[in-house]
Order: sequence, then C-alpha cells, then structure tokens
Amino acid sequence: MEFFCLYLMAAFWCAGAAAVPENEEDPRFWRTQAQDTLRRALNRQHNTNVAKNIVFFLGDGMDIATVTAARILKGQLQNRSGEETVLSMESFPYTALSKTYSVDFQIPDSSSTATAMLCGVKTNLNTVGISAAGRNGVCSSQKGNEVTSILRWSKEAGKSVGIVTTTRVQHATPATAYAHSASRTWYSDSDMPLSAKKAGCRDIAYQLIFNTDIDVIIGGGRKYMTPKGTKDPEYPTDVASQGIRGDGMDLIKEWQKRKPGKVAHYVWNKKEFDAVDTNTTDYLLALFEPGDLRFELERDPTTDPSLTEMTEKAIKILQKNPNGFFLLVEGGKIDQGHHASRAAMALHETVMLDEAVERALELTTEEDTLTIVTADHSHSFTFNGFPFRGNPILGKSPVYGKDLLPYTTLLYGNGPGYKIVNNTRPDIRKVDTASKDYVQQSSVLLDKETHGGEDVAVFARGPMAHLFHGVQEQNYVAHAMAYAACVGENKGHCAKPSASANDSPGNAGAEHSASRSAQLAGFLLIACLLH
Repeated sequence: MEFFCLYLMAAFWCAGAAAVPENEEDPRFWRTQAQDTLRRALNRQHNTNVAKNIVFFLGDGMDIATVTAARILKGQLQNRSGEETVLSMESFPYTALSKTYSVDFQIPDSSSTATAMLCGVKTNLNTVGISAAGRNGVCSSQKGNEVTSILRWSKEAGKSVGIVTTTRVQHATPATAYAHSASRTWYSDSDMPLSAKKAGCRDIAYQLIFNTDIDVIIGGGRKYMTPKGTKDPEYPTDVASQGIRGDGMDLIKEWQKRKPGKVAHYVWNKKEFDAVDTNTTDYLLALFEPGDLRFELERDPTTDPSLTEMTEKAIKILQKNPNGFFLLVEGGKIDQGHHASRAAMALHETVMLDEAVERALELTTEEDTLTIVTADHSHSFTFNGFPFRGNPILGKSPVYGKDLLPYTTLLYGNGPGYKIVNNTRPDIRKVDTASKDYVQQSSVLLDKETHGGEDVAVFARGPMAHLFHGVQEQNYVAHAMAYAACVGENKGHCAKPSASANDSPGNAGAEHSASRSAQLAGFLLIACLLH
C-alpha cells in the first residue's frame, strides 16, 4: 500500500509539473523579477509628510493564511492560476506583524484587539474602549478606566470621521471607536443586566449617538436603535427584526435631532443610499439590516450596497473637510465565515475587502493619505496538502489521506466540520467544496470555530508608513497612526518653526519634502559636475 501511495504521489507531481508556465522554467525569469523588485526597494524613499487623512481597513479574522488563499481565489476568479496574483493590500511598500494576545488571554477576541489598535492600549477579553483595569461584565469597573480612540483624537483635531462595517455598527470593532463598555455584548439597553443599568452604564447603541459626533456611519444594526416592537422597514412581518430597546428611545430620531442646520441623511436601502449627494451631505447614517449585513455571496445588489460602494460614499463625504479625515472600514464577515467553517464565505469577503482597498487608493493620494490594512486576530484556518499550481483554492488536495479519502486544501483545527462516524471521515469526492455552503472538515468538534493566536500582518502606504515595521505589540498601531497624522498626544514633531500661522500641518510636511528634494537635486548636480 505504501508503494502504491508513493507511486500515486509521483504520478500526480509529474502531471502537475506539465502545468508550470514555460517561462518560469528559465532561471532568467526569476532573476529578472528579483532584480526589478530590488531596484524598486533601493529607490524607495520614506514619505515623511503629515497624513492629512487616514483610511484604516480591518479584516476581522483575516490572518496570513486567509490573505494567501484570498490572493489565489482573486486570481482564479480572473481565470488565472492565482498564486502569482497580487492583492491591492500586498502592493503596499511596508509590512509589519502585530502580536494579538490580550492582557488576560493568549488568544484574543475582536473587542480587546480593536481597543489595542484604535485606542493604543491592550485590554481584557470582551471589553470595549476600557483599560485592563476594567473587568468583563462588571459595570462599576469601567468607570475611570475609559480610553479614547484615534477616531476621537481625529475629531478633536478638526477632522471628519467615519465608520463603515459589514457587521452591525454596534459590533466589537466599530464600537471601540466611540464606546466604553465592560461588555461587548451590551448592544442595546435590553442586552444589559439590570444591575449595570442601575449602576449608570450605557449601552453601545446609545453611546454611538451621544459620545462622539461621527460624520458617517454605515453598516447594520437597526434593531438596536428603535423601541421594542418597532417594525423593521424591510422586514415588517419578522418579529426577530423588530426594535428591541427597552427605554423607549428612538436613536435614529435622536441622531437626526442632533444635526440642526446640517444636511443629514438617514437611509436603510440602496436606492436611498445611491441618491445621497456626497457634495451636499454633511452627515450620513446608513443602516441596511436589523443586525449584521449579508455575506457578499448572498448580498442582493439591488437592495444592499457592497463594501466597496460604502467605502467610496464615505470617503467622498469625508474628504470635503480641508482638515482631512479618519475612516475605519471593517470587513467583519470574514470572521463570521471562518467561525462557521465556510471558507468560501470568508475568502470572498476578503476579496471584497481588497476591492474596497483598491477603490480607496483611487480616491485618495499617497502623498497625504496613510492607508493601513490589517487584521485583529487569526483563526484555526490551515492551507495544506500538496495541491498542484493552479489547483482550485476551494478544491481538494490530489494526495489522499491514509484512509484513502480526499480532503480539502483548506481545513480548520476545530469547528462544526468534525463529522467522523465509526472512525471514518466523510467521502467528499463528489462534493462541491467550492460551494458557499460547504463546511470544511475540522479535527475537533465545536459549535463554532475559534480564533487563533498567530501574529497578523499590517500593510502600510502613505505618510510615515515606514513606521510600520518588524514585529510589534498590537497597540503600537494606534500610536504610529496618530504620530503620522499629528493627532492625539504625540505631535511635537508637527511644529515647523518657519511656518506662518496660516500654514497647515499638511502643507508643512509637503514643503519639508520639497525642500529635501531640492537639496538632493543640488547634491546630484554638484556630483555630476565633479565627475
């Protein structure tokens, strides 16, 4: 049997070798490619401008294995083998790794990691916008331990700010930008224990409206904003979609009341969303679902916009501010796809996030906009086996297990995909593993797959992007962004002695860069004359 398996593997590899592009068999192909990359690296100069704008993309659960697999999927969707594809985020000149553990857990959740990345402070599992002195679920422990985010720092510096997410806008990651809560699950007052309400703690949806003046809010979460029993405009007969607030407040109306003299639009469907004129709009609240938005593979493009469309609308509204803006864009459904062990869902969400990144780059300039793409944590997601070059990323490895049954290239360490019966794995030879509904196999049975503890990548482009380097604690991200944009506490470097009172930090950075360029040109001219 062992000889047969080796023979089978050899036959597979020989068959796969025939698919290798002919030019890649020539050493000159790889040497030329490497020399081109080397030249670009040698010619790269640090952009030391002040970041007028920051666009912060967060792929929830987008670990390095997910980035690699999404890269291949994106290429294969374009009828290429996929491995040679370059995602938009991978074209960024600077990359770092961030360590994701929380103060109390080796493997974190999205609220503790978001607090690190946005507030610059590591904290405990399940807590939002409070330090590690706060305790999960203990209302009294959050008082005096609140920490603010770079979204707040940017607003205080006169910039416009926004949040875009494919989850509910009260979910862990977006909530960290504006809320302080001892529990990430206190979405509305009805989700809070009576003791917490009596102690004076407020739910996350309430804080969304009353804590910080956010210019653009786009995502899901309608039911947390309206009184209990309020019928949803899209699903009027669905009881589960009705408002759930117990305090009787209509936070959507409260949001509208707080915008006197401003052009403020609340929308809940794509038709209304498309009709919003970005040139005249000051504020936008767009809530497209009672809870989280749909997966990209299940989204109805006639009723709900894509993440790319939401990102574009947000940038066009925010960039009217001459002081610049901060925008958080979360691909939150990547995480949910992984938790369900549905790799197709997670990877298509990642591809959509990358398309949103590409559109954001088109709408901004590298000279004044710092763009960051990162993840909050990893998953128990593996990319394995010996598939041929160009093998469908959602397909099966050509090398079978010792039980003579196939397995998929993508697997999970734990989750709902554990289906061993009588010590035998399911036979998937005739199963469409690329289906959005296919659940990848796992080695340990759980209702939901868990997070992983590996470091995650940070991709950076724009002013001060070179600050993102090496292996860093996750809370470093907020401090590096704030330094680049001259917001928050660390902005002594932003002063320019010769600048007039009317010079903006952005102009000072540009002039400094121009001055350095002129000096360099002078040195080169002298060197040429001496030569």
